[in-house]
Amino acid sequence: MGEHYGYQELPRGGYIVATSAGRIQFGAPPETIKDTLVTEEGVPEIFVLPRAMFNWSKGINVADMEFPIYYHFFIRQQRPLVCGTMEQARSLATALQEAVFGPKDFDLQDDLIDIGDDVFVPDIRPELAFFRGELDLKSLFRFRPFQDGRLSAGNVTITEKDGDFEVFDNGGIIARVPGAVQYMPKIDVGRTLPEPFIPPRFGVTCLGPSHGFDPTDNTSGFIIWLNHNGVMVDPPVNSTEWLLKSNVNPKFIDSIILTHCHADHDAGTFQKMLEESRITIYSTKTVMESFLRKYSAFSGESPAYLRKLFSFQPIYIGRPVMIHGGEFDITYALHSIPTIGFRLGFQGKSFVYSSDHQGDPEVQAKMFQDGVIGRDRYDQLRDFPWDSDVIYHESGIPPLHTPLKFLASLPEDVQSRAVVYHIAEKDFNAIGETALQRATFGIENTLYFETEPSRYEDAYRALDLLKRLDFFESLPIKKVQEFLSIIEHRHFKRGDKIIEEGSRGDYFYIIASGNASVMKANLVRQKQLGAFEYFGEVALLTNSTRTADIVADTEIDAIAIPRNRFVNFVSGTEFGRILQRVIDSRDEKIWNLLVESETFVRLTDYQRMWMETCLQPQAIPGNSTIAAQGDVLPGLYIVQDGEVIVAKDGEEVGTVGRGEAIGMLDHILRDASSGFTFSTAEPASLLYLSRDDAADFVERNPGIATRIESRYS
Repeated sequence: MGEHYGYQELPRGGYIVATSAGRIQFGAPPETIKDTLVTEEGVPEIFVLPRAMFNWSKGINVADMEFPIYYHFFIRQQRPLVCGTMEQARSLATALQEAVFGPKDFDLQDDLIDIGDDVFVPDIRPELAFFRGELDLKSLFRFRPFQDGRLSAGNVTITEKDGDFEVFDNGGIIARVPGAVQYMPKIDVGRTLPEPFIPPRFGVTCLGPSHGFDPTDNTSGFIIWLNHNGVMVDPPVNSTEWLLKSNVNPKFIDSIILTHCHADHDAGTFQKMLEESRITIYSTKTVMESFLRKYSAFSGESPAYLRKLFSFQPIYIGRPVMIHGGEFDITYALHSIPTIGFRLGFQGKSFVYSSDHQGDPEVQAKMFQDGVIGRDRYDQLRDFPWDSDVIYHESGIPPLHTPLKFLASLPEDVQSRAVVYHIAEKDFNAIGETALQRATFGIENTLYFETEPSRYEDAYRALDLLKRLDFFESLPIKKVQEFLSIIEHRHFKRGDKIIEEGSRGDYFYIIASGNASVMKANLVRQKQLGAFEYFGEVALLTNSTRTADIVADTEIDAIAIPRNRFVNFVSGTEFGRILQRVIDSRDEKIWNLLVESETFVRLTDYQRMWMETCLQPQAIPGNSTIAAQGDVLPGLYIVQDGEVIVAKDGEEVGTVGRGEAIGMLDHILRDASSGFTFSTAEPASLLYLSRDDAADFVERNPGIATRIESRYS
């Protein structure tokens, strides 16, 4: 592969080459339009799709043409030129169909549970047709395919070579551009909290107040806190990094509400699916199926495969759904694609989110008069819950969004409860003096609702800790009852030594909030513990002394279980068997290997600790074949010591050394045959993760298969 040169790298990823035909952008990770909008030259008119349209390691679509196309068509009234293969053209067309016009064939009756009562189901297909008008995909952009690895635009020729792109202008080469595109997040965090954030009983945190065309502010997204758990609504890209930099443990977020499939609302959802634990996504079947078709097109994986990466909880029209004690009642908004908004009730308080919505009464009346919407739908749209305690209402450019002037015309009492969202600061300020307020992002600006603890709150929080642990699903109800009767609540200050090495083990601990470190001399890096993680089990179950110091890095709230109660609680349970396995297999050498290895760099400490318990040492003699080309690998191998020779079609092509993996989890779980032969010339020590353990690991951490990289599989 040759040297790369002749291009400018955009802050968020992608490359720009200046040519006689204009600037050409290679790759389009999310929000790169914000990078080019602020340049003197503006947004390029020519785009080249990267070799791989989806970056699995980061869960990001790096061919996100949605907003560049919107910008050129709706703002500049021109069609950009998109270049790629014919296969990419078909994938892009499928994805843009869902994002721009909505599904070709759908029925909102699928979003209804019919139990004989009268629930109004709107027919939104005429609404989508109204916003679409005479548009089709061909009217939005031009596509030019590579033919035999080359294409031309004016005096510029682009060729594919060795996985990269070469750019020629007037016959001479001017650039060699990488064929693979990375994504570099660029987010504004606000103020980082000095202590870890403790989620409130009921609150709202804005992750971003603006829209996808605003280069000065974060794109929209927010968290609803309910019973001290987080529900993300349309998470923006790299929302987890935002949380970490804000000193918020991402594990507090266990679910997502997906409202619709525009890029500024769904780009971060896929990314959340690939993080530490299995996420639950709440949406209607109509929206979810559209999302799966869109990201199947970009990722190249089937909708059936993508469904395995998360837990889906359908929301139905007219059937409120309970999430962490909050009651969500959804309605379909007035928008260009199927879009849901909702009203939330919790302990006598109410919150409404309009979602992307054309809320102008004049537009709605005109649509009613023209027969686009019927009387029942018109009445439903007019009956917006303006009486809610907090009104999160979007605003933006008509016809797809609610004009700010309408919100500014509302009674002052309503304005005082309204938070305007999805709008640039300059556009909000242009309206002048009102009682409206613009959404303010940042964990320090979290909106808190005044509520009282319910009579069951302590039990709810304890059970919330329990359900996050590895063994929850195997516990019978009587054990859950026992858990509530044996726990004690403890608080530790920063710097407190919770456990001292060499001391007798008296308690088992589960962290509810805060962070701690495992201090042990033999570790190359200390283990970090956070919310929903446990420690102290080894000394209790082996009647030995503590093997490490555990020190509070922050203020910590924890649940503690005395030794005798804990031993009785886990006896004969799956959790007891898991803990015994942890005790038998825990090895500082394995931990150090997983920490030092580039192969496992994207794993969290919790994932490394879990993997540490599953790995089985294997001694491989010299001159041995581990797996032959064409075989199905029985599991994942990691080289601990020694070297493994890699051959293809009888020819040596490389070696695998310490810390590197043989096989890829995704291939192993699909029973895919190996493309290489793996053998040893000298004795080697390997670590083995069986297929069954790998399947269990991936079931709990769906994104893990994309975070362990192997050069050979």
